[in-house]
Formats: sequence, structure tokens, C-alpha cells
Amino acid sequence: MASLKTTVADVSASLDDRSREVFRRIVETYLDSGDPLGSRSLSRLLPMSLSPASVRNVMSDLEDLGLIYAPHVSAGRLPTQAGLRFFVDAFMQIGDLSDGERDEIERHVRPTSADQPMEAMLTEASRMLSGLSRGAGLVISSKNDPILKHVEFIRLEPTKALAVLVGEHNQIENRIIDLPAGVTASQLTEAANFLNANLAGQTMRELRSQIENLKTQVASELDTLSQDLVERGLAVWSGEVAEKQPARLIVRGRANLLEGLAGSDDIDRLRLLFDDLERKESLIEILDLAESGPGVRIFIGSENKLFSLSGSSLIVAPYRDGEDRIVGAVGVIGPTRLNYSRIVPMVDYTAQLMARLARGQR
Repeated sequence: MASLKTTVADVSASLDDRSREVFRRIVETYLDSGDPLGSRSLSRLLPMSLSPASVRNVMSDLEDLGLIYAPHVSAGRLPTQAGLRFFVDAFMQIGDLSDGERDEIERHVRPTSADQPMEAMLTEASRMLSGLSRGAGLVISSKNDPILKHVEFIRLEPTKALAVLVGEHNQIENRIIDLPAGVTASQLTEAANFLNANLAGQTMRELRSQIENLKTQVASELDTLSQDLVERGLAVWSGEVAEKQPARLIVRGRANLLEGLAGSDDIDRLRLLFDDLERKESLIEILDLAESGPGVRIFIGSENKLFSLSGSSLIVAPYRDGEDRIVGAVGVIGPTRLNYSRIVPMVDYTAQLMARLARGQR
């Protein structure tokens, strides 16, 4: 089978009106039903008068360009992966969301109360994308950055303590830290009081920016042991642990991907997809895909290594916080015959709403 090695403009220029129409009908039939389209059926669908024999000649030219192929001898034609990419780039017209679709997205991607955890909103967004697309909805949130409400140090043994850090929504992070030699119970209390007085109500990112400024104040207000302890306590939030905290991946609607599977090969490919999603590295890879260009990105089949074995498509868009940092991504996973023109604006609008939440806007 020939491969599509030339540019979209080159291929587009090589197609006359008949070839473009034949190709468009083959792709649209595939996206609608997944079925191959034969020359006899095509000749009846075309707006111009073409005999089945003439249609077969056009099909042969499209095959030579690597745009379509015959899945079986004497069968109709299906688009290749390269053909789908060409169709998306050269033919597809992105639709607009209806008022009802916008309302449905907004209803799910907004907090129901002032203290609703972000996790619940992420889950709702994923479920909503699954329902509207009939694929699997995917939402990724990068490192959590909770506002700190309370800090406490609990001695475990002479040289170790448990740092208990409570966020504004009562999230609790417990981390074991090393203690300086000779720390007393009163110094543990003194250090915790200092942190609570100076740092409560701020995020981990904000704590990082204040560490250097606080060192001078710590040195003047606390003795050397307490100063060391405070800095170790800060490091739990602002340094190594915060950087290693994993992103969250929420996928809803996996059962949708089972619909229309023809046989064991399809199920095996789907199992590979689920295995990919379970791997920790997939979080970083999906975020990398989202970050690699502006707006909504479309990856078809083996165009990305994460889903190459399962042959699935991914439509994904990043969302940013108030400082224009990418803090997550939303998307839809499905078979290569997704309704791209309908799903792209869905993903785009959802990403816009998630960005508003990330910026603290309601």
C-alpha cells in the first residue's frame, strides 16, 4: 500500500473534483457506519454521473496516493490512517456547538458549591465528555496545589517526625521528615506555630517563592534548631515531594469503546488501550501531546506512540491557569471513526471552562 508522504497541499492539488468527491464519500461513510463503500454504491451517491467502472478508476488513483485501501478482495474501500489525516486537515469543517450542548457542558463543568473539591468537577467533566461524544472522556489535572490551612509536627522517633499538612478542603498530606539532632517537643510546637502564623492560606507554589524571604525572619525569631525544622517542613510542601506528586487522570465511558467491536482482535486492541491508560507514564505523555501545539490537537491511530498499538484516536486540548501555565488537559478517546468535526468544538469549549476554573473564575 502506498503511503502519504507529500504535503496536504500537494495531495489536494493532485485531486480533481471527481476524486475529491469520491474520497469524501468514502470517508464520510466510514465515519458514519464503519463500512467500506463499493464502486456501485458510490456511483449512485455522487452528484456527477460516473459509471461504476469510472469510479473504480478513481479509487485506484486514490489507492496509489495512499488515501484509501480495500480491506478484502472485491470489497469496497476504506480510508487509510493517512487518508483520515488528510481528510481532517483538508476537508473537515469544524461545526459549532448548539446552545443546548453549551448549556450541557456548562452544567457539568462548574462548581456546585464554594467548597466542592476539584476532583469532583474533574470527574463530572470526564463523564460529560463521554456522554456527548460516545467515546471515553478524559481529564488530566497536573500537580495539585492546595491552599494550606494548618501544619503540625508529630514526633515518631528522636530523628524523625510526621509532618501533617491540611488543605483548605481538609485534604491531608502526611510526610515523614528527618529531624535535626536534639529537637525538643517545644521546638516542634514552636516551628508549627511559626508556619501556621506566617504561611497558612497560601498554596505550595506561593510557599516556594517565600522560602528565601522567610529565612531571615526565621533566623531572628527562632533558635537554630527550630529554624532548621521549619525549613525541613517547608521542603515537604515546596520542594521534592511537590515536584513528584503525580498528575491525576480520570477516564469515564470506557464501556462506550466496546460498542461496535467486531471480534477478538478489536477487543485485544481495546485491552491494549486500557493497559496504556493504566501506565503512570501515560499522564506525562498525554500532557506532552496537549502541550505540543496551541488549541485542540487530533491524533489518529499510530500518530502518537501512546495509542499506536490500540489504533485509537485522541482529541485533546490543554487548559491553563492565571499565569498561563498548562495545568491539565481534557479530551476524548475513541475509534478512528470518531465524529471529529463535532467533538473538536466540544473539547475546545470544555478546555476553556476548565481554564476559567483553574484561574479561580466561577
